[in-house]
Amino acid sequence: MALSEDEKTTLGRLHLKLLREQRRLQVLNAYYEGEQRVEQLGLAVPPELRQFLTIVNWPGTYVDAIEERLDVEGFRLPGSTEADADLWQVWQENELDEESQLGHLDALALKRSFIVVGAGDDTPDAADADGEAGDRDPATPLVTVESASEVTVELSPRTRRVSAGAKMYVDRDADGGAQQRATLYLPDVTVWVERRNGRWEELDRDEHRLGVVPVVPLVNRPRLSKRDGRSQLDRVIHLTDAAARALTNAQLATEIMAIPQRYVLGASKGDFVDKDGKQLAAWEAYFGAIWALASKDAKVGQFTAADLSNFKTIVDHYASLVAGVTGLPMRYLGQSTTNPPSAEGIRADESRLIKTCERFHRTAGGAWERAMRLVRRIQDGDWNPELAQLETLWRDPATPTRAQQADAAVKLVTAGILPVEAAWEDMGYSAVRRAKLKALRDAERLQDPVLEIARSLPMQPAALPVEPADAVAG
Repeated sequence: MALSEDEKTTLGRLHLKLLREQRRLQVLNAYYEGEQRVEQLGLAVPPELRQFLTIVNWPGTYVDAIEERLDVEGFRLPGSTEADADLWQVWQENELDEESQLGHLDALALKRSFIVVGAGDDTPDAADADGEAGDRDPATPLVTVESASEVTVELSPRTRRVSAGAKMYVDRDADGGAQQRATLYLPDVTVWVERRNGRWEELDRDEHRLGVVPVVPLVNRPRLSKRDGRSQLDRVIHLTDAAARALTNAQLATEIMAIPQRYVLGASKGDFVDKDGKQLAAWEAYFGAIWALASKDAKVGQFTAADLSNFKTIVDHYASLVAGVTGLPMRYLGQSTTNPPSAEGIRADESRLIKTCERFHRTAGGAWERAMRLVRRIQDGDWNPELAQLETLWRDPATPTRAQQADAAVKLVTAGILPVEAAWEDMGYSAVRRAKLKALRDAERLQDPVLEIARSLPMQPAALPVEPADAVAG
């Protein structure tokens, strides 16, 4: 079946949109990797000295500081106290522990990434008909995380949901040949196409009839007027360029002023020749220090060395500005204090950074929940209305000390505010570890039920000593 006119138009429109976004995505990626080119180095730096360009990778530090605190730990169904085992199995089989980190990183740096959900029975690594090949269950839906440099979508202006999506990529064979291909995602069909003679030709199609596009945008900092999101790097790009100019000028000044300039007055040409009468090279005459001159009236002097501390001052100032706009602690930017910060000081320093992570939990959590609803739709063949209340479980992005966590957990459990299972979750234990602890506790209950009952009772305040009645009367 050939592509319909509507499908051709939609694919062409999405292709054009992706091409328009490539330049900006490449610039953002260069800033994250520390490979950007600073266009305006200033009048003091001629073009031939651009090789001395020095880059400070504050953008990469900022994004990494956020991404390192973003860890999905499971999905909880309404009415449940534990993460859903079936959804977590899908997560693990698709290696989303690793892939989700890549998606979060790209969303922070490149404004967005994408989650694509599909049936798993036709994947290249799925088991064959005899079940002998492949390393994944063919019944498990395939969930992949895709880059914004390859995938783009269109949103419905009314529902704000994805109305169409496309992935453009180059497929390379074993012989080194390259073929441009694309996948068009629509609400009821997915179409695979290939570029031939300047036209898109259909390869295959899947009439899935999901009613929704199986592509979920994972967007960073969306706004009402900018649903495609915004990169975290936007806040620090200009300050990073300013710091790069200052550091480049500092490196040039260091090259010139590394050794104080000297001068010689009253010297003759013969003072700058070797024993064979050949003129000394400039560097040899300089570093040889010319200990003796023929003329008694000759004078040798040295200019005062340049003070380069002003470069450090301006770079430190830029670092403080970056800390102000990002919420990064100054120690993340290479600024250290004499005394190491206390645990309370660390939490205070990281308060804005932690809040940034929690905001990202909201938007990214919603994307993962929509993806898991699609997973369950593919598995069950129908939409489950209860999954509208599905919740993504995240690891606490704060940096509490182990002692603080344990102390808070003990107080909440002994006061009867939290059950032990909830305390395990607050302590950051994984679902596997919590299951093992529960099994150990159940075994302990069977061995000594009286001790378990005693432990479950809330602690009572110590009673005041009772004085004898005659002592009170006296």
